[in-house]
Amino acid sequence: MLGKTYKPEKIESYHYKKWEDAGNFSCGNQVGAEAYTIVIPPPNVTGSLHMGHALNTTLQDILVRYKRMKGFDVLWQPGTDHAGIATQMVVERNLLEEGKTRHDFKREEFIQKIWDWKAKSGGAITTQLRRLGASCDWSRERFTMDEGLSKAVTKVFVELYKKGLIYRDNRLVNWDSKLKTAISDLEVEQRDHVGSMWYFKYPIEGQIDSFLTVGTTRPETMLGDVAVAVNPDDPRYKELIGKNCILPIVGRSLIIIADAYADPEKGSGAVKITPAHDFNDFEVGKRHNLEMINILDQNADLNSNVPKEYQGLDRYQAREKIIVEMDRLGLLAKVEENLMKVPYGDRSGVIIEPWLTEQWFADAKKLAKSAIDAVESGKIKFVPRQWEKTFFEWMRNIEPWCVSRQIWWGHQIPAWFGPDQEVFVELTEKKALKAAKEFYGKEVELVRDPDVLDTWFSSALWPFSTLGWPENTKELTHYYPTNVLITGFDIIFFWVARMMMMGLEFMGKIPFEKVYIHALVRDENGQKMSKSKGNVIDPIVLIDKYGADALRFTLTALAAQGRDVRLSESRVEGYRNFCTKLWNAARFCEINKCSYRLNFDPNLVQLSVNKWILGMLYETEKDVSSAIEDFRFNDFANTVFQFTRNTFCDWYIEFAKPYLQGRDGHEKLETRETVAWVLDQLLRLMHPVAPFITEDLWDKLNDRRSSPLISTDWPTFSLGLINNEINREMDWVIRLVSQIRGLRTEMNVPSSAIVPLYFKDAGEREVLFLKNHGNMISQLARVCELSLVQNNLPKGSIQAVIDSVTIILKIADFIDVSSENNRIKKEVKVLETEVLYFNKKLNNKKFVLNAPTDIVKNEETKLFNVTEDLKRLKEAQKRLLSLDKQAY
Repeated sequence: MLGKTYKPEKIESYHYKKWEDAGNFSCGNQVGAEAYTIVIPPPNVTGSLHMGHALNTTLQDILVRYKRMKGFDVLWQPGTDHAGIATQMVVERNLLEEGKTRHDFKREEFIQKIWDWKAKSGGAITTQLRRLGASCDWSRERFTMDEGLSKAVTKVFVELYKKGLIYRDNRLVNWDSKLKTAISDLEVEQRDHVGSMWYFKYPIEGQIDSFLTVGTTRPETMLGDVAVAVNPDDPRYKELIGKNCILPIVGRSLIIIADAYADPEKGSGAVKITPAHDFNDFEVGKRHNLEMINILDQNADLNSNVPKEYQGLDRYQAREKIIVEMDRLGLLAKVEENLMKVPYGDRSGVIIEPWLTEQWFADAKKLAKSAIDAVESGKIKFVPRQWEKTFFEWMRNIEPWCVSRQIWWGHQIPAWFGPDQEVFVELTEKKALKAAKEFYGKEVELVRDPDVLDTWFSSALWPFSTLGWPENTKELTHYYPTNVLITGFDIIFFWVARMMMMGLEFMGKIPFEKVYIHALVRDENGQKMSKSKGNVIDPIVLIDKYGADALRFTLTALAAQGRDVRLSESRVEGYRNFCTKLWNAARFCEINKCSYRLNFDPNLVQLSVNKWILGMLYETEKDVSSAIEDFRFNDFANTVFQFTRNTFCDWYIEFAKPYLQGRDGHEKLETRETVAWVLDQLLRLMHPVAPFITEDLWDKLNDRRSSPLISTDWPTFSLGLINNEINREMDWVIRLVSQIRGLRTEMNVPSSAIVPLYFKDAGEREVLFLKNHGNMISQLARVCELSLVQNNLPKGSIQAVIDSVTIILKIADFIDVSSENNRIKKEVKVLETEVLYFNKKLNNKKFVLNAPTDIVKNEETKLFNVTEDLKRLKEAQKRLLSLDKQAY
């Protein structure tokens, strides 16, 4: 027997353990079936579940649960990423509490400490994913530092190197001076900052008292200047192109070059060029074959390439000293306040320096070509399609990929250096020694490169390395390529594109057919969640409070393609109430002995209400399946929601009550069996989005199930269930009852009042509908009589129209017309004031242009809602006026 109250905390861990223990998540259960594969974007082993994970995981779980029920052999490949920098930082912080650093240990000892930490504390996020209901095949869980995956990483690096697609070069990288490593663009956080723009005068060589003024936000970098650029079309500087100016303090001669990078509309129109410390300047330097002078060391202190008095200074100490000196020399023209973006390391919190250093790079431009072709040809499709444009823009302008990192935790680069720094890249040290002996003609000592690979390098192999590659496993043959990838837009370039590159390069096949890009989860006001704003919503807290199904339903219902998710706790609470409504409906069915009959044939039902619900169920399944297949997750959730709450609970159960509570007989038996059968199908349709409550009801409502809901077939229905005439009939009844209920509410008629109802101009069809469903209409709408009238309308009544029929409610005996008039007048006045207020606000161009888009849209929504409420009240006023004029 179902309990009186739905308690998710009582059922979730129970059913999850039961599923996992029974192997319900495992691939290979459907022998001979077509494969369906999704790889989870591997979360950091240090991570904890946030709302982005919750949305991403829920959408994947919907697909895999649906596909399992459709008979596919589903593999949802789980795992975690070793997260080089993040994980090393966690362990180093722990060591600091002991007064130690990693340098107090040998490299192998420190790495073992990380493995120890992982065994004890790492991977908490996989436990949290289970709380959410993720039905991954945990028996196949992988870690990017697993032996097999490490073998794949080494093979890929070596082969790319031997093909000339990986090489060493001096290039600019994002340098973190605290962590002492290069980092990826994704690990750089651009923060708004109000700084200064200093304008310095550089003397023009050979011209007394002639200067070229340049602006800079980083005065310390001037010591690395090698040129000044002006726009070739700027008439102010045409005569200076090709001449030189003198770099103050240093005395170096700087050539004045013409380059379109210099914008005549910005600052002075002349730009100092420091190729070793600015990404844009680096490109200008390459175009003009300029010298690259690195003035910083790994600590972001000034090095020996600057005048002696500046050597060893911190970059900001040097800045202040340079400003003072330029002012003393009379070369500081002016200082302006400047709003700019400043790059910070997202983990270290220090300002990132573009730094010229020797690193390992992958030739991303060559690798990108096949990935671009795959998307252009339609072999890989983005959903929504607009992300293809973003993908192309980045891929067609792709820069070399810096794949090396100066940390200890990660895949150490398989490269060894000889005595003269000749490099040998091989699968093993033994092979490197052999190659070195052949090169030098004798045995030599080699030193392995201490750097490790960028975390994205190993995760780029995820779709095939997790299946056993480079071994030709049966899993690799069966489950690759995968079907769909679900991920956020922020890692299209860092992960999605690189998986395409590596999959096509090493497997000769695309890694996935479709890429579904989900939007960002924001707070209810449309603001990005951040700790600094204090608006972060913890998914585990919501699961503890409302249950996993409620959170999953909320995220899915809000996941419209191309639109950010605006999440509020009240929405989750609302879906928790929805789950409770389903529970209560199921309990009602159980109390009324609506038991499932194994050989029930829906095509044999006789009653109109039962035929109607079966037809609605057919349409719902069709819409649900279409929505899931097309990645319209919000349509899927909302379709299930509307059918469950409105069609099944609010209407069908009410329609069924007279039969269920009436005398025994065929009608009662048929209705019991139909209710039970429809509820069973409904649980199947809802299972992908709300797995826990549906599995629990499936289990408790029938103790003779042959299998759990998770492994039950997806429902299929015959077209014969659709009866258009019955649908029209029941649709008319629903609209009639809804309209009467609306009029009663509008006129403030007490809910206990049984109001006389009359019909004018009713045709044969409507008369038949009233004959068939009069009792039901009377009960649901709280009306009586249901008489037909011709011309003389009953006094004290109001009217409305449904299709061509006038419906008449005699309400004057149940309300105080005068009081109602006064009440509505007051409400109309309030709403009219609100409409004026919102109109005035939205007609204010200053507000519309300057306010955030989300705020403006919010105000527009408020205006729309208030206007609609005002319309309804004015209609009520008209009806009350008609009552006033009647003599009754």
